Amino acid sequence: MAGRTRPDKVVSITSGRPVTSYDVARHAGVSQSAVSRCFKPGASVSKKMRARVMAAAEELGYQPNAIARSLITRRSNLIAVLISNLTNLYYPEVLAELTQRCSAAGVRVLLFTLSREAEADEVLQLVWPYRVDGVIASAQLSPAHVAEFEKRNVPLVFYNRYLNSVSVSSVCCDQEDGVRQLIDGLYKAGHRKFAIIAGPPDSVVGVERKTAALERLEELGIEDAPVLGEDYSYENGFNSVNELMAAGGGPPDAVICANDVVAIGALDAFRVNHGLVAPRDISVVGFDGVGPATWKSYDLTTIRQPVRRMTEAAVSMLLAMIEEPEMPRERRVFSGILRTGSSAKFAE
Repeated sequence: MAGRTRPDKVVSITSGRPVTSYDVARHAGVSQSAVSRCFKPGASVSKKMRARVMAAAEELGYQPNAIARSLITRRSNLIAVLISNLTNLYYPEVLAELTQRCSAAGVRVLLFTLSREAEADEVLQLVWPYRVDGVIASAQLSPAHVAEFEKRNVPLVFYNRYLNSVSVSSVCCDQEDGVRQLIDGLYKAGHRKFAIIAGPPDSVVGVERKTAALERLEELGIEDAPVLGEDYSYENGFNSVNELMAAGGGPPDAVICANDVVAIGALDAFRVNHGLVAPRDISVVGFDGVGPATWKSYDLTTIRQPVRRMTEAAVSMLLAMIEEPEMPRERRVFSGILRTGSSAKFAE
């Protein structure tokens, strides 16, 4: 074939050493910079040029050297993602979306998990040695932590977190509005006796949801709603219902749960241990909109967080900060989407 090197001559091009971008350039008859552009996500290059370079790279068995590239660009092309309580079904969905969007931008994700948000100090000591280009944190960090990011010139974006005391970029779902939608729909449907199963006390999202629920109930003249629970687990929902029922006074009309997993646990406890079935005997609502919330056995009324839009915003915001470190910090707030299911008597 004219203009193409036969496979039996490939070894002679590289003489047994690793294939470089210069080898690909000579083989394809283009410049080395053209080869670099073809392997750089988002770079401007014609389809004809890309096809020509990729054909030469495949024939020679060429793969870009990420380490060498990072030495030239002074970037690691790595982004750290901090997530707490990975057992929450909401987080794997978030992580999958973040990873896909980062990969599309040519960067790779390093995942660091915290069993509780209070572990941030220890986890950050594991992050720094990797020289990451930026961090997306779905875990609460203190003003001192944010100052450390500024000192190290590492861009930071909070995911579903924020700090009012310092300037830091963040992407959030409107937790208060979502909780109010849930309570208002329950109240309009005639519910007057409420209970709350809360999330972890060190989770800013959990605290915000609990606080919003108590404030809205107080506005509606309901001030005696018991608050139980302390994490985002199925067991928290199940055990909290048993504790609530053991306290006497009969079941509540409606239960506001910290998230969908807690709500699923609560529904099972009411049904299995107490013979109460939603929505006939009890109303239970969650928050997040995870996949199992749509299962026929649960069919939760919940607030679905717009994960795709939020992750897209977080990644694009972080990449922009990496390119322009001095750009102003911003907070983007997204409204949750109400999903009405059969787990509650509800009036929109």
